Amino acid sequence: MQHRFLHAAVAAAALAVALAAGAVTAADTGKLSGPLPFTNDIPAPPVAAEVTDDIRRMRSYPDQPPVIPHSIRDYQVDLNHNRCLTCHSRTAIERSQAPMISVTHFTNRDGQTLASVSPRRYFCTACHVPQTNAPALVENTFRDAETLITGNVSGTGGGR
Repeated sequence: MQHRFLHAAVAAAALAVALAAGAVTAADTGKLSGPLPFTNDIPAPPVAAEVTDDIRRMRSYPDQPPVIPHSIRDYQVDLNHNRCLTCHSRTAIERSQAPMISVTHFTNRDGQTLASVSPRRYFCTACHVPQTNAPALVENTFRDAETLITGNVSGTGGGR
């Protein structure tokens, strides 16, 4: 009898936790979706403008892929063509004056250095992204590595 009561108490406690978690989740959904039900047709917000000043940005942590400081609208990057390599390939940088892709992009998964870009690094936008002037959707308390090391909270790059 006590064994059955114990099982019922554990089940009731688990149900209470699950219901409480659901209530918290339901209360928080409006932060990103807005005040209207998701079934309402509402116009999409305007697309944020791209940052296209061609200025290299500080990286927030070691080994962070650099962001793309120019527009890539209508760039073709598929199995047959990679528009990024028109300027950033080893053979194009003298003409374009763009930075060359990292030598790590020429290494395959077996650690062999190749003469051309490794297939696993061919699709640039898997790691590199353009920047926009869009406002943050949620609060961001990120601090870059330099801020963490030096403790200089007012330094550039902190809180991105």
